Amino acid sequence: MSYPEPRYLGENGEISAVFRSARAEPELVSPSGTRTHYLATHALTGGEFGLYKVEMGPRAPGPSTHFHRTISESFFVLSGEVRLYDGDRWTAGRAGDFLYVPPGGLHAFRNDSDEPASMLMLFTPGAPREEYFERIAETARRGGPEFAEFLLRHDNHFTDPGGGPLKA
Repeated sequence: MSYPEPRYLGENGEISAVFRSARAEPELVSPSGTRTHYLATHALTGGEFGLYKVEMGPRAPGPSTHFHRTISESFFVLSGEVRLYDGDRWTAGRAGDFLYVPPGGLHAFRNDSDEPASMLMLFTPGAPREEYFERIAETARRGGPEFAEFLLRHDNHFTDPGGGPLKA
């Protein structure tokens, strides 16, 4: 394994780092109270990765079992207990626990506890996940062909409890 080809060809470096304060307000607050902070979007990283901090309230639901064809997704639990599904079993993820899901890997998450929980979610390469986060609840409520197209456009492939594809 070697390093990739250089992408910066200058001689002296440049001032290009981006700082985000821990005190920044979340970009999204869902009806369930989950707060999502857009730490590093696909636009900011030029598509390299997307990094999001998710703060879930007590008993906050998460997505049902699904997979992605084009992106990997990783979870790093910061606080509380997040239930993580690895395609085979549910595990109680606690502060410091990590789950990597390669493309095609079945996964899900939720907070079953009576306490809040938080985690980092990393997508690679960086896909435009913001619209997905912002519109999934509203689009799911409407259902039908628009919902099916929305899921495909955002590389989300949900499965039924038996493991088969979910029909929108």
